[in-house]
Amino acid sequence: MKGEEEKRSAISRGFRLGKLGFGLVGSYLGYQAQNWLLGEEGEAQRQSKFRQKASRRVREELGEMKGPAMKLGQMMSMHSDKLPQEALQELAQLQMRAPGMHASLARAQFKSALGKYPEEVFREFSPEPIAAASLGQVHRAKTKAGEDVAVKIQYPAIRAAIENDFKLLRSATLPTRITGHIPTGLIDEIERGLLEETNYEREADNMEKFHEGLRGLEYLTVPRPHRELSSDRVLTMSFVEGESFGAFLQRKHAQAFRDMMGERLVEMYDSQLKRLKLIHADQHPGNFLFRPDGRIGLVDFGCVKRISFDVMELRRGYAERVWKKGDAEARKFLRLVYGPDASYERARRSLPVLERFADVIFPKDFKGDLVIEFGADGDWQKKTKDITEEFQMRLLRDKLINPEYAFIVRAEMGLHHLLRELGARISFSKLWRDIPDWRKKD
Repeated sequence: MKGEEEKRSAISRGFRLGKLGFGLVGSYLGYQAQNWLLGEEGEAQRQSKFRQKASRRVREELGEMKGPAMKLGQMMSMHSDKLPQEALQELAQLQMRAPGMHASLARAQFKSALGKYPEEVFREFSPEPIAAASLGQVHRAKTKAGEDVAVKIQYPAIRAAIENDFKLLRSATLPTRITGHIPTGLIDEIERGLLEETNYEREADNMEKFHEGLRGLEYLTVPRPHRELSSDRVLTMSFVEGESFGAFLQRKHAQAFRDMMGERLVEMYDSQLKRLKLIHADQHPGNFLFRPDGRIGLVDFGCVKRISFDVMELRRGYAERVWKKGDAEARKFLRLVYGPDASYERARRSLPVLERFADVIFPKDFKGDLVIEFGADGDWQKKTKDITEEFQMRLLRDKLINPEYAFIVRAEMGLHHLLRELGARISFSKLWRDIPDWRKKD
């Protein structure tokens, strides 16, 4: 019986995605027919209207589906260099304001997880969510002792939705998995990561690791879990004050303040890699809270990935171009980049691309200190974008995708999106403070 229900659910989700695709095709054909009938006059307005309507339809459908489909929409919203503004504005709403559960359903979910209704556990509990994400929604509450807390309640049957979506994904990617261009291990790793996010006890563990490990960053606030008020499907944590990234940007802060906040975001990410050997891989704007005094809150620790490589060794390898020192050094460096199981011969073919990448992130041919203006489309940004795209194509062509790489790309894409939207300017010396001699000549 359970198998039949899961099969029907998978078919239903596949049908919804297919229906969305056909609907968008129909809308596009209608838009083109309008252009043919009405001519060039008003074409720009029609194009903007079409994009806005199509993007709203995608956002609404992905938001209703939750799970991996909604996470895809969140990731798409950070591609400001690839998507039109109408799409970005709609998809950005999935970061905080997705459709939530009805209050009665949230109440029932809470009772099924903890055995009591919210009003029996808390002194106060707001039935309306303050945030709705891909796997659960967050409510504000007050404990019996009077502490303000945030309570995350998981959506019903979300694990089954994830499993069903990945069945569809495996079917869609069968040809590329057979050829080895997209390893089955990569899809398995992403699915495993999403399923781990549904275990709120594991998220509480992650939260405690980040709270303790990043304690030295005085401007950073990480919530503390309340274990006695939590389970695998309900997570109660201390309430983190702050405003959303969008509200923060609307305040039009001075450039110096935005630069400082950008440096802090970089330091937070860097500290995760170096101190914890962990990364908060879900670095989209909805998981950050900002305060006027410069403090930053980091929330949602479901998607946390352990990093197996030594980030310092990798950076020094790029800075010193160690592959030029002989075969042994090249092998060691390429294992850091692609993982221990990658073919050395195929990996060696990527060295020209990696050298160009090193020339971009650790340039040696400039005087003084280079300042990166993340909010501008400058030469550094163009070089970085071009070499990243070339590197990704190389990964696909030579079958060099490391499953760990997917989470790192996801995290760094989120960080760079935040820096671009913030319009932060960050100097190379601050960005790479751990490589003091990287500008030395060969």
